[in-house]
Amino acid sequence: MSTSKKDYKRITTKSLVEMKKNGEKIAMLTAYDFTMAKIVENAGIDIILVGDSASNVMAGHETTLPITLDQMIYHASSVVRASERSLVVVDLPFGSYQGNSRSALDSAIRIMKESGGHAVKLEGGSEIKESISRILTAGIPVMGHLGLTPQSIYKFGTYTVRAKEEEEAEKLKEDALLLEDLGCFALVLEKVPAKLAKEVAQSVSIPVIGIGAGNGVDGQVLVTHDMLGMTHEFHPRFLRRYLDLYVEMTGAFENYISDVKSRDFPNDNEQY
Repeated sequence: MSTSKKDYKRITTKSLVEMKKNGEKIAMLTAYDFTMAKIVENAGIDIILVGDSASNVMAGHETTLPITLDQMIYHASSVVRASERSLVVVDLPFGSYQGNSRSALDSAIRIMKESGGHAVKLEGGSEIKESISRILTAGIPVMGHLGLTPQSIYKFGTYTVRAKEEEEAEKLKEDALLLEDLGCFALVLEKVPAKLAKEVAQSVSIPVIGIGAGNGVDGQVLVTHDMLGMTHEFHPRFLRRYLDLYVEMTGAFENYISDVKSRDFPNDNEQY
């Protein structure tokens, strides 16, 4: 299998399938605002996920459940304005697609029309197949999400690793094949055993993006604020911190406060 990297001017759903076929790993990060999205975009990211994790990261909620469709559209619109190459995938928030396929389609259409996003992501398998099918009939690309699905946290009762038991692992494998058959262009596997994730990735032709799912999948996704060390209290095994911005930013803020208090800022060269 080739591992050569093709220079894509714009990442599309077709590009991602080609990347999997060519053995090129897919890099995906979150963004919720224009400034962060512009930095991530300029670094060369393949996919920007406007995740419902904005509920935690941006708004301080304990779970992803409180964020609304209007809020997701606001965040997505900001990110889309920064995107020139990357594919922008937007989470459908809790309550906007479960149990009613017509509502699911309406929600997806609103995201596509009002934010300019390129695709939507939904959590779940066979339970939401009608919603996925209806969205796809409108020509809207869908990314699936299996394993730990944070919108169902109160059902699971914990953020622990999913599909360790055979019954749940079999359902996950069946759901992955179902999502591919329905027409999803990719899927996220969150917090599942690496061996199982690799097996799933090899069983489907669509890209599988992992978070806490080992290195046998087709790509990886992290929450940008986590990998930058801004959310310093979050320490899952799968997270690699590439910076410690919490410490760096705290130091910068303390220096600013000190300079203001001591009247060192602004100096003669920093005023008109």
